[in-house]
Amino acid sequence: MKNQIKAFFDNEILSYLFFGGATTLVSILSRLVIYRISHQEILATILANIIGILFAFITNDTIVFKQKRKNWLIRLVKFFLARLSTLGLDVLLTYIFVTSYPDIIGQFVNDQLDQVNAIETLIAQVLIIILNYIFSKVYVFYK
Repeated sequence: MKNQIKAFFDNEILSYLFFGGATTLVSILSRLVIYRISHQEILATILANIIGILFAFITNDTIVFKQKRKNWLIRLVKFFLARLSTLGLDVLLTYIFVTSYPDIIGQFVNDQLDQVNAIETLIAQVLIIILNYIFSKVYVFYK
């Protein structure tokens, strides 16, 4: 069993997907909790992204892309810059589908804003995982 787990995490794609899923879970839970407390969708989106970015950098740097400790600060800066673009996408999607036009999704959930926010969050996270892998592989953690 230990060898199977090691083999799983030695596969870059599988490892990335696992930690991408974990990052998504961390981001979604953070966002929903922050939104529940504050009822500020943009604030919840930004804070959840920051939490997710820190979690993702630590797991990607050490486990997925197996980087040496050297130059970690440069990678962290590049990682944050790359993730700012997906943060921008996330904020834009939140602004469009939750803040400005909640009826687009709301028509399917009786216009309940909490559910609109949750659905938009899931949709955005799928796009973000794909883009973040591309940015990480090409821009941040290349060998």
